Amino acid sequence: MKKIEAKLSKYKDHALVLFRLVFGLLFMVHGAQKLFGLFGGNAVPLASLLGVAGVVEFFGGILIAIGLLTRLVSALSAVQMLVAYVMVHAPKGWNPVANKGELALLYFAAFVLLAVWGGGRASLDAALKK
Repeated sequence: MKKIEAKLSKYKDHALVLFRLVFGLLFMVHGAQKLFGLFGGNAVPLASLLGVAGVVEFFGGILIAIGLLTRLVSALSAVQMLVAYVMVHAPKGWNPVANKGELALLYFAAFVLLAVWGGGRASLDAALKK
């Protein structure tokens, strides 16, 4: 088991980049749906709660994917996902699968991890610190 852990730990930075890219770009797509009506979405007014969510998702997703302001943007995104769950999904029942809130909770958990871990060595945050 220790050999497997040692081999896998070599790819920690690569895995974090992949994680950031997947979650950041998927989050950006949700924002593009709200802001521009792309990817099967409907554009919403910018001066609405969904419009603000779209801005956080679109621009936050890009920043997370490239690893810029990762901790701050991830914390903001985590709060947004928790608020979305509480406002939209939880009133439909306690079960996240039944109330269709599992995606909001998964994003919440992922963004909490990124807020704690940061963008990692292969991020613009790290490059700017040098």
